[in-house]
Amino acid sequence: MRTIYKGQGDTILDKIVIQKLKEVAEAKALTPIVELEESELFHRECFSMRQFILDPERTGIISEFKRASPSKGIINDKVFVEDVTQAYAAAGASALSILTDPQFFKGSNFDVLKARGVNRIPILRKEFIVDEFQILEAKSIGADIILLIAAILTPEEVSRFAKLAKGIGLSVLMEVHNQEELEACLCEDLDAVGVNNRNLADFSVSLDHSYSLVNQIPDKFLKISESGISNPNTINDLKKAGFNGFLIGENFMKEQDPGKAIQEFVAQLR
Repeated sequence: MRTIYKGQGDTILDKIVIQKLKEVAEAKALTPIVELEESELFHRECFSMRQFILDPERTGIISEFKRASPSKGIINDKVFVEDVTQAYAAAGASALSILTDPQFFKGSNFDVLKARGVNRIPILRKEFIVDEFQILEAKSIGADIILLIAAILTPEEVSRFAKLAKGIGLSVLMEVHNQEELEACLCEDLDAVGVNNRNLADFSVSLDHSYSLVNQIPDKFLKISESGISNPNTINDLKKAGFNGFLIGENFMKEQDPGKAIQEFVAQLR
């Protein structure tokens, strides 16, 4: 893995990954892999990320369910994942992103399980994946897409994790922040490349990340712009630049009624 979190835990990302390694070790000790593979949801056919992102009847939006974040603290812990995700889907979201990190984002695997039970669109398990166990776990709780963050993985790990995910039917979204990560970590088993406009070291946001990298991403991959999108006009601009999908989290979740927020957003988009 990369040296970004092998130091003294100076950044938010360092702290998250150090904690994640502990959580995964505990989860592996409690749950045998065979138990994941024998779960009912492990054998379901996943919804295709590509099909739903490119569906002209949908918006390309990957709308996120996120109760909290390290930079903002509690965003919205008064709503239910079933209600919000169904509203997202009804408004035309192409996919759902659900945080499962408990300590920093107040999420859980149960959020994915609950959303899976009431939705028929792809679900991205939004997680800091550092071990193959988490990929098998994602399939067992009903996810369709996993996130691989280039900043916390070696190119070899990205390739190995993506191959495992594809082998069990999951779509793979790799997230990058700069050209170095993009060039180092591109591999055949990815479905999509996401450009995170948020700097994971200090959580500042700039859409310049997306505009500077869009033409560096090969066209065979879906191109996703992530974070910092709060205006429908921004989506139109990003589409013109070449993006297919748009991950929006805080913009909807910060409202008292996230479902109403996405409806109003999409109405302006169309």
